[in-house]
Amino acid sequence: MKIKSDKEHFLSCHVAAFTYNEGCEVFDKLKIGKEVQLVREDENVHDHKAVAIFFNKKHIGYIPRQLNETIAMFLDLGYSDIFEARIQSVDPTAHPEQQVSIVIYLKRRKQEQA
Repeated sequence: MKIKSDKEHFLSCHVAAFTYNEGCEVFDKLKIGKEVQLVREDENVHDHKAVAIFFNKKHIGYIPRQLNETIAMFLDLGYSDIFEARIQSVDPTAHPEQQVSIVIYLKRRKQEQA
């Protein structure tokens, strides 16, 4: 019998616009496995499907535009609790727009107890 995980991989991506936000202020604290928060920015003038990424209340960037539509839809519908997002990699030697990547999981709905 296969044991089901409490979450499933949904998406992995680099943090977009890292250099334009507060990522440098917390870069030394960004460690693999640390949790980040996804926040919908429906009034963003550059991207109407923008999903911001926060770490310790600091805005570090965005889900890339070409990958944010489905996540934005779920957040707009009030399903923010189905996502778990974490730092997946940190590479200080990479180009600033590729220094940090995250992984997003979909959390498995808990089965109701009988």
